[in-house]
Amino acid sequence: MAKGPGLYSEIGKKARDLLYKDYQSDHKFTITTYTSTGVAITSTGIKKGEFFLADVSTQLKNKNITTDVKVDTNSNLRTTITVDEPAPGLKTIFSFIVPEQRSGKVELQYQHEYAGISTSIGLTANPIVNFSGVVGTNVLALGTDLSFDTATGNFTKCNAGLSFTNADLVASVTLIDKGDTLNASYYHTVSPLTNTAVGAELSHSFSSNDNMLTIGTQHALDPLTLVKARVNNYGRASALIQHEWRPRSLFTISGEVDTRAIEKSAKIGLALALKP
Repeated sequence: MAKGPGLYSEIGKKARDLLYKDYQSDHKFTITTYTSTGVAITSTGIKKGEFFLADVSTQLKNKNITTDVKVDTNSNLRTTITVDEPAPGLKTIFSFIVPEQRSGKVELQYQHEYAGISTSIGLTANPIVNFSGVVGTNVLALGTDLSFDTATGNFTKCNAGLSFTNADLVASVTLIDKGDTLNASYYHTVSPLTNTAVGAELSHSFSSNDNMLTIGTQHALDPLTLVKARVNNYGRASALIQHEWRPRSLFTISGEVDTRAIEKSAKIGLALALKP
């Protein structure tokens, strides 16, 4: 794969992962096993309040073709077939959900030294067409993300983004919600040796004139233990600790408290992921 600006979904991803990834208030358990033929089977259970959700997925890799099949508690069967690099820089993804007849979709991704393109179309009579494109380099990139509903003839999504990256800093600005919301994010690596980083995201809504500022940090206590913390301007503070107690097996505990209503109970989330 050519080194370049990447795809539109990667704009601001470093800051988003720092500020939001692995934080949760639910209880989640995941276990992955492998058959003798190399098929990966993953079972996931999530407890959300009084509800329990579960799914089972399998993944089979054969050369450059990966097939993922997932069954959830609603008896939905989701299948995704990915062909990686049928041509240099190209990826093809075909997905559908049974029994949803309008769920079929084909997606093409192409990454070049100076461009990254992703386009998808639904396999229906009046499909929704998605297109995102980024031009630039691995230092400076400009992109757009569009969705067009052929049934109504309207654009349902129209976003734009700008990203700047150097050795220890990633900054991005995106305009989403058809120009109504402006997001600016910042990610800075303080110490690669201890995986220490800081980040922030500022979101402004032009229609409501509301602002949300979230700042966060992470630090590795040792090679197997990571701690993260974040707080926003509404007084919600969160923290988590994640420990890799065996290779690829993670235990995560996270909590959130409203500092403006400290008398309320804190939200606690647990996640356990087991892989052989």
